[in-house]
Amino acid sequence: MSAASNCLEDAVLDHVLGNTSYTPAGTLYLGLFTNDSTNAADNLEAGTLTDEISGNAYVRKSVTFGSSSSGSASNSATVTFDPATGNWGTITHLAVLDASSAGNVLFWGALTTSKTIESGDTMQFVLNNVTISLA
Repeated sequence: MSAASNCLEDAVLDHVLGNTSYTPAGTLYLGLFTNDSTNAADNLEAGTLTDEISGNAYVRKSVTFGSSSSGSASNSATVTFDPATGNWGTITHLAVLDASSAGNVLFWGALTTSKTIESGDTMQFVLNNVTISLA
């Protein structure tokens, strides 16, 4: 995952250039999406995405990352979503967000392989399976 939202890019640039301070979120969350809705400029500018899963026991899950090395950082623990109580559809994208609901998208990207989640299925990202890179 190498795409930062415009919201995050602006915050980091302003911080590095001494215009404002940036305070990172205390907890980061993974969100699952059924479409690449990031092409809409207003969504990227606002740091939000559409097409996030909703209902059927879906909730964002907290995620932690190890220290960066060579411009990349990976999740430092397995993240497991609760079993779906109904169909979630085909998961094609994920995002790192700064809140358990609403909030801002920080990073987003496509899954290497899409996964269809039906009732009773879970979605899991094992250690080092979610990598964020700055290029």
